[in-house]
Amino acid sequence: MPTRSTVDDDLLAVRAAELYYQEDKTQDQIGSLLGITRWKVGRLLAEAKAQGVIRIEIVHPQARRLGMEHEVVEAFGLDACVVVPHDDPDALAERVARAAADYLVAMRPRTHHLGVSWGKTLHRVAQMLPDGWATSLSVVQVNGGVSHSAQPGLASATATMIAHKAGGTVTLLPTPAIVEREETKLALERDKGVAGVLEQAAACDTFLFSAGPTSEVSIHIQSGYIDREEIQRLQKLGAVGDVWGRYITAEGTIADEALDRRTLGLPLEVLSRAPRSIAVVHGSDKHDVALAIAKNRLATVMITDEGTAQFLLTSAQNRRESS
Repeated sequence: MPTRSTVDDDLLAVRAAELYYQEDKTQDQIGSLLGITRWKVGRLLAEAKAQGVIRIEIVHPQARRLGMEHEVVEAFGLDACVVVPHDDPDALAERVARAAADYLVAMRPRTHHLGVSWGKTLHRVAQMLPDGWATSLSVVQVNGGVSHSAQPGLASATATMIAHKAGGTVTLLPTPAIVEREETKLALERDKGVAGVLEQAAACDTFLFSAGPTSEVSIHIQSGYIDREEIQRLQKLGAVGDVWGRYITAEGTIADEALDRRTLGLPLEVLSRAPRSIAVVHGSDKHDVALAIAKNRLATVMITDEGTAQFLLTSAQNRRESS
């Protein structure tokens, strides 16, 4: 049973917290009002915070969920994780892109050879990067993206913008993401220009990529590479999304080998061996592919939203309980 002094201290802690956080009183003023020393005021405030009486929420577009970040890192063995709040769904894409840009600016050691994929998410990241964000940077496009359909030039524009803002150089992969025949892909890969780009891309020290869902909103449908029937077939084969244009299952394996043999760009083995690979993934439609990336070590860094991070942690907990 709590003692009288304990109850008194609890009430004092609540009153001190109200005066300090709601009425903006100093600790000296609170001590005078409550008839205690400023040192006891400080102790009461610290205890109130530790006991959950005081909860501090940082409300800012660039705020992060630090506790959740540590949990995701521990659960999946990542090097780092950035989690942004999910309190404003309309601003979520912009917040995640800005968090990714902030991470790139601050990351150490700096990258000098950056391999990038493409898509709407990465284009937003490129737009958020400040001028001079890196130095002596070489950017290489890691998978094909030439398209005559929706958003033509998105792949090249993204890589070029990232390099331009760093005052660096860019090397583009001038091929489609997916071709109609395997023979066409093999012929393109034998071309000296294409082979040289892929060789340069494979040597990058850092990779930046996003992921797409296996659904009708896929950038591959919008760009005319595949159609809705193909997406439905991929879903039946267990595909949870695409990474570097390659559709993977929950286990991180290729969902459709025939389609993969028509996909141009670096293989995922390069990504899984990379010293640093940064995945920028957000939104409920990408939960499954985010989990596949995290648990199959396709990324060393995950930049995501609070909802996706919670999905990852719940999945990790369920996996532990069932093992």
